[in-house]
Amino acid sequence: MTDIPDPFGERRRHDGVLPIVDAGETIPMLLRHDDVRRAAKDWRTYSSDAAYRVPIPSEEALRPDRQLPIETDPPDHSEYRELVEPFFLRAREPAYGERVDTIIRQLIDKALTRERLEVVGEFALPLQSRALSVLLNMPEEESERWIAWGVHVFHGPNGVFQARVLDAYLHECFDRAEKSPGDDFFSLLIQARFRDRQLSRSEMVGFANLAFAGGRDTIIHTVACILGHCAEHPNDLDLLREDRGRIVLASEEFFRVFMPLTHIGRVCPVGGDVHGVPVAPGGRVSLGWASANLDENAFSCPRDIRLDRRPNPHVAFGFGPHLCLGAAHSRTVVRCLLEALCDRVERIDLIEAEPRVERTVSYERPLGYETLVVALTGTSS
Repeated sequence: MTDIPDPFGERRRHDGVLPIVDAGETIPMLLRHDDVRRAAKDWRTYSSDAAYRVPIPSEEALRPDRQLPIETDPPDHSEYRELVEPFFLRAREPAYGERVDTIIRQLIDKALTRERLEVVGEFALPLQSRALSVLLNMPEEESERWIAWGVHVFHGPNGVFQARVLDAYLHECFDRAEKSPGDDFFSLLIQARFRDRQLSRSEMVGFANLAFAGGRDTIIHTVACILGHCAEHPNDLDLLREDRGRIVLASEEFFRVFMPLTHIGRVCPVGGDVHGVPVAPGGRVSLGWASANLDENAFSCPRDIRLDRRPNPHVAFGFGPHLCLGAAHSRTVVRCLLEALCDRVERIDLIEAEPRVERTVSYERPLGYETLVVALTGTSS
């Protein structure tokens, strides 16, 4: 049990909306669970057909291509999604989980030989990158290049430069797949057909860009937060070890409270009024995932971490037609991590922690750690 920070609580209860500002545009952020889910399903009113403007801040300066399928609406979205969804759903297969499990146990065993482990850069980042090689069906050694990029792909002081590095890398991968196609994600896109035609290179890059940028912070942040939580609340790791049946429910609870993406944008084609905040035609509304996951009307004692929470209607992976394609992969990673911690780690001791905080004019929200230093003690067996 803990007390999760909730910077949106008062506004959610009294107003249901928080005006935020991006590049001079006032954007109402929906805060209530029901409102967020309703808007996420209503793509006609709250459209995703807005290249670069779905993320907040918007990303016009960071990439030249529309991310697919997230920055489209049905029917385009549905048909784009069908091209890649079976590939992402491989994450539900036992063999997939075995590959991820091996990566995690190797990292834990290495960490157990050290007196100090900086979790974000030395554990969570390598785990995310190596697990991504499984997701994309690429050689694990390719992940060393991704690890060298650091924790953040787009955002931060070197965001524009790193975005160009990623874009060049993606074109390199597609050039390689065109010359010698295999069974990896890039080759899938080279060979895919959309409405009886091949995908353009821009469409291919749009898919791949999202696969790299969309899932990076999510995994790194969640993994670091789980280890930090287990260090501060050792009894929770004991509870999972005593009953492995709790791991699935615990995973969903960790996704709920450690939601890495605070919100996401939608465009209102005809404008309107959102809880008293006017939206001009073509203006944006924000879906506040993090606030919705702490809504008292949807969750009992939402600021407590309850590893046996059921039901748990969190929106950490979105809701409606744009439900995250990487959800199965993220769930596999976290469940394998918890299983391996139960098997290999007796105790996690916190040595040092520097919180990461998302600071804006409208709110400040803790988002895990800039650095997290721990010591792992192995089990006796």
